[in-house]
Amino acid sequence: VHGPHRSEDGTFAILLDVPYQVSAGQPRTERFSRLRSPLTASLDPRTSEPIMKLVQKRSRKSGLPPGTLVHIGEKRADTVKISVFDYDEGQFQERTGVKPEDIIPPSEGMVRWVDIGGVHKTEVLEAFGKTFGLHPLLLEDIANTDQRPKLDDYGAYAFVVLKMLYEGDRRGDINVEQVSLVFGENFLLSFQENGGDVFQVVKDRLRAGKGRLRHAGSDYLLYALMDSIVDRYFAVLETLGEKIEALQDSVVTNPQPEPLRDIHALKRQLLFLRRSVWPLRDVINNLSRSEHQFLQGSTKVFFRDVYDHVVQIVDTIESCREMVSSMMEVYLSSVSYRLNAVMKVLTIITTIFMPLSFIASIYGMNFEHMPELKSPWGYPIVLAVLYFFKQKKWL
Repeated sequence: VHGPHRSEDGTFAILLDVPYQVSAGQPRTERFSRLRSPLTASLDPRTSEPIMKLVQKRSRKSGLPPGTLVHIGEKRADTVKISVFDYDEGQFQERTGVKPEDIIPPSEGMVRWVDIGGVHKTEVLEAFGKTFGLHPLLLEDIANTDQRPKLDDYGAYAFVVLKMLYEGDRRGDINVEQVSLVFGENFLLSFQENGGDVFQVVKDRLRAGKGRLRHAGSDYLLYALMDSIVDRYFAVLETLGEKIEALQDSVVTNPQPEPLRDIHALKRQLLFLRRSVWPLRDVINNLSRSEHQFLQGSTKVFFRDVYDHVVQIVDTIESCREMVSSMMEVYLSSVSYRLNAVMKVLTIITTIFMPLSFIASIYGMNFEHMPELKSPWGYPIVLAVLYFFKQKKWL
């Protein structure tokens, strides 16, 4: 073993000397290099796909003072993508590929939305913290992608953390990504782990200039972003619902190990959904009842609508969990029924041949002096014993 060796991008390389036989000649040694990210996800042994982790590794933060920026989670993007949207009722300006040091607070009357894709570079978070005067603990929570959905009020601005769910490359896969939102009087910062297109619908509405979005402030933009994330939950639940319906028939008609693995995968996915959505109820409920100076009363009505959607999603998740649990019971019952059917056939066969084997084993012994062997009543007596067993319903 050679290493481990740390590369420039933060990964580790472990070099192994592995002996193997090329032919009938002398063995050779080949060096293999296996790269592994410090915080990479574990892999499914069947599909070699990443598995969602219940707990992220936090050991790198042990002993560090509060406010120290350490990225916790998976590196989902190679580069940090920054987009800036400035708008009001009559103007709209969009800029992409902006550097953090080039962003300044917005002018009066304009709303500035800065969308940041990628939170693994702490120097970018520090630059935004200096520009907008963000608290170090807030920046620490952004870098930690294992946060629970929550709402923190810092006076001049507020901080919202929530989980975004979306389907993976393969149908049925569900990815979980943390989204952090910081909003103030006329600005909003959105931090995503990979900078996907989950907010594409909101961006299109801003470009088109239709609806309330261009006429409202940053609080309504906050509602629009949270509403787009919550709408993704319904799409994920539809996919899980289809998988549950497909499994309901297979666990009864074909109780094989494959449906059992699918049931465990569904239980794991529903657990992640519950952890992501359940705390969001309190977050949105607090937003709809908050007396924050940047939240207008007309916008709180929309947050109450999102709250109703979240409650509906939570109820659906609980129903799905009950259905998956019942499928496990049905699967075990189906396996037990098939086992009982096999045991019933084997028991019938054993019951028929056991008395015959008992009698044959006695009179099949190689003894010379067995009076019954030459008795003229031996065979009728055996038939009488069998008839007795039949009357007793032992056969």
